[in-house]
Amino acid sequence: MKDRIFKTVIYIFLSVWAVIVLFPFYWMLLTSVKSYSTYNAEYIPKFFTLSPTLENYSSAFTTVPLGGYFLNTIIFTLVTTGVMLIVTVLSAFAFSRLEFKGKNLVFTLFLALMMIPNELVIITNFVTITNMGLRNTFTGLILPSVTSVFYIYLLKENFEQIPNELYKAAKVDGTSDMKYLLKVMVPICQPTVVTIVILKVIECWNSYVWPRLITDKQAYFLVSNGIQEIRENGFGRDNIPAMMAAVVSISTPLIILFLIFHKKIMAGVSRGGTKG
Repeated sequence: MKDRIFKTVIYIFLSVWAVIVLFPFYWMLLTSVKSYSTYNAEYIPKFFTLSPTLENYSSAFTTVPLGGYFLNTIIFTLVTTGVMLIVTVLSAFAFSRLEFKGKNLVFTLFLALMMIPNELVIITNFVTITNMGLRNTFTGLILPSVTSVFYIYLLKENFEQIPNELYKAAKVDGTSDMKYLLKVMVPICQPTVVTIVILKVIECWNSYVWPRLITDKQAYFLVSNGIQEIRENGFGRDNIPAMMAAVVSISTPLIILFLIFHKKIMAGVSRGGTKG
């Protein structure tokens, strides 16, 4: 009886918490399918609508070149994630399997970078990219995001869980380091690799401060810039339903991505926190 009561209380608490967390998303979706006149006529907001419309989504894409921003974001996300994955895998392998002088010191200094506030890094990156003449270029957008200390640390911890005897046996058989990495280590740690890729995709898709800082030409705007532009040109302030339609359009790919791969994300993160 005590267990049933305890579980009932837990489920009630989780249900209430889920409603609180999901309600803003529901309200955003509801507002996006209300017409402009219906929304303005509601002195008291209603939690449903009897006449949903997709006109706001059309307005959101025609008012600003949101489709072009989507394309820029996809290019930025795919290239940044691909380069970051190569850097992360090679760095994690070097720190976990290769032996070289000062490895522990270098890795300690590498982890110390996580203590530096992001604001200082952004300022340094901005000065560097500007001096290199890479403002308003995809190269300038991508370069500061191709490495992550946290992802390297996470993958290194996973690589170290693989018995070192397997690596020595592979070397005895004449297997190169690159072949061992790609044929053995990466497949074994696939959940973590997938987790890193998904988290990086989400990070790139939601990136706002750096793209906003380094680009002022519309040809290089990402979706985050597009939302701000909608708001700043007055359209988002006057037509809230269309603004919500733009936000729903931008958020939907990430929501779908998480729903598809949420089990792999949880598995990869939990694997990084266990040994053996």
